[in-house]
Amino acid sequence: MAVLVARQGRELQRYSPRTGGRIVVGCIPYLVRDDGELEVLVISSQKGHGMMFPKGGWEVDESMDDAARREALEEAGVRGDTGVVLGLWHYQSRRYQQTYEGYMFPLRVTDQLGQWPEMASRKRTWATVQEVMEGCQHAWMREALKELVDRHAKLQSAL
Repeated sequence: MAVLVARQGRELQRYSPRTGGRIVVGCIPYLVRDDGELEVLVISSQKGHGMMFPKGGWEVDESMDDAARREALEEAGVRGDTGVVLGLWHYQSRRYQQTYEGYMFPLRVTDQLGQWPEMASRKRTWATVQEVMEGCQHAWMREALKELVDRHAKLQSAL
């Protein structure tokens, strides 16, 4: 079995020429239940609270969707297939006086690992869309989830 280790440091991070802040890439891990409804995987912050989606810095040696899949593996212990980017959001860092650019991708989960790099510092929970809409403190992540839900509804109605 291979040992999985999360990347550390910021020397490979990309920064926005527009805002000067980091460019962050994340994903919304999801499954489609038998009834056609979405179920999404949320994680806690490293401090152990909150409800959010995996995200982190986009590094110079990877594509955006590679970064989204890496963050899902490191922070939530899932693998899957990414779809077309859900959008770009700008948000204020809570720790630094910077505006970050955040790109979010849908990630259809294909594998959930029993062990992953950040399992000691994060909890993962499967939740309904409504639970996340009510519990996630990050407006930009709720907007990304709404975009995923809207896309899913269009696909369902086309079937």
